[in-house]
Amino acid sequence: MTTSTDKSFFDLHITGLGYLNRIREVKPKKGDSFLACDIAALNGPSDDVSYVRFDTRVSGSEAQHLVRRCIEAVDAEKKVMIGFRLGDLWTDIFTYSKGKNAGNPGVSLKARLLFVSWIKVDGKLVYKAEPKSAETDERDAREPDASVATDAAAAQQAPEPKPEPDAPAAEAPVDEAADAPALAEAESF
Repeated sequence: MTTSTDKSFFDLHITGLGYLNRIREVKPKKGDSFLACDIAALNGPSDDVSYVRFDTRVSGSEAQHLVRRCIEAVDAEKKVMIGFRLGDLWTDIFTYSKGKNAGNPGVSLKARLLFVSWIKVDGKLVYKAEPKSAETDERDAREPDASVATDAAAAQQAPEPKPEPDAPAAEAPVDEAADAPALAEAESF
């Protein structure tokens, strides 16, 4: 029997698509500041979409770079939809301090934003992740490609749901061929 000093982990990831909101730099009393954002993820049947809100800490330099590029569009109240992968989901229980639920307990879903597979601003594709190289782990090489294809197809089929108070309405189907010129402008959005 051999012993190994390497630790192994079991990853639980959430993959989906949703609207990017509230991009901000968080400065805790203790520790380093970090980039955070909310994602209103689409959930349920395409003819009756609901939203699940995730409060995320943006992890990794590539994800941070991409989210920072979206700050201007989000501040201008444009519809910024992303394909994403989250990890390390946990809940935060809190008490509402104001509004109609003041004094009642609430639950916030928190996670780390690990990967952004694509970004659309007002229906125009402005970023799409490149497939990983052949040298990477086979599982990791397949996973992003499948999520990009699945997320992009789902975004095209997203219906016009009933608007919710804190989430923008889903965009109409978009022709990917018409979005090809937007890739050339990816650095300028």
